[in-house]
Amino acid sequence: MSSPAALDLTDLNAATVADFVSALGAVFEHAPWVAEAAAGRRPFATVAELFSAMRGIVEEASDEDRLALLTGHPELAGRAARSGDIAADSVAEQAYAGLDRLSGAEYARFEALNAAYSDTFGFPFILCIKRHGRASLLRTFEQRLASTPAMERATAEEEVFRIAAIRLDALVKGEGRLRTTGRVSTHVLDTASGRPAAGVAVSLYEWVSDDRAALVASTVTNADGRTDAPLIGGRPVPIAAYELRFGIGDHFRRTNPGLPEPPFLDIVTLRFGVSDPEGHYHVPLVASPWSYQTYRGS
Repeated sequence: MSSPAALDLTDLNAATVADFVSALGAVFEHAPWVAEAAAGRRPFATVAELFSAMRGIVEEASDEDRLALLTGHPELAGRAARSGDIAADSVAEQAYAGLDRLSGAEYARFEALNAAYSDTFGFPFILCIKRHGRASLLRTFEQRLASTPAMERATAEEEVFRIAAIRLDALVKGEGRLRTTGRVSTHVLDTASGRPAAGVAVSLYEWVSDDRAALVASTVTNADGRTDAPLIGGRPVPIAAYELRFGIGDHFRRTNPGLPEPPFLDIVTLRFGVSDPEGHYHVPLVASPWSYQTYRGS
């Protein structure tokens, strides 16, 4: 699914109220009144200032309107989501997280969690799922069921703001962008030659469970021993355990003929965790035919 073209903040400042609301009315789920109120507070010098105004409008709203904002969000992997009977942004976000491709057992688990949560708190479980891997999503869902109503109401509203920030930053271009994206990158250094290792196959997997991993990206290193683009970039890095797999054995077969077969190091795997979706995780491999190390770089 292709993303819509970004709107220029300068153009939004000069737009009619109707056009402003048409452009930004879906930033907050089923709540175009937020964009309508924000239109009256123009002009905005930065995207961050626009978001701050929209957040402030929600925080100043009546308790009834704020609760309606929560109840307007769809259940995760619920019946409405599976039938596509939810807002377009929510359809894309749930599909992005793979919630449209669950097994029967997984759908049943979500149905049970959704029912328990709604019965306890009176509104759907809300989570900015672009910031979570599958395991983190379910773990967070179960943990929040034990929260108090007041704490959960505050947590749900904060998640609404996270969702809105990502939507707004994707929609609007201009000065003062929001911090909504992170990055995973790598490079490979051949310590036997003291040079970057080119042509090394690199794959990144999200570790979903003890027996299941999902491929995120697959590429090869360039002449600088790096990948041409980040393995994850331009979006939040979902909270998850990840595994990088490097085909370093083939590199040393090419550059060090005569090494014994099978090689001592063939596929090197590095398992690491991401806890900050907006952070930069640079995970390099420094290797010889006989040893390797890594670290978190920048």
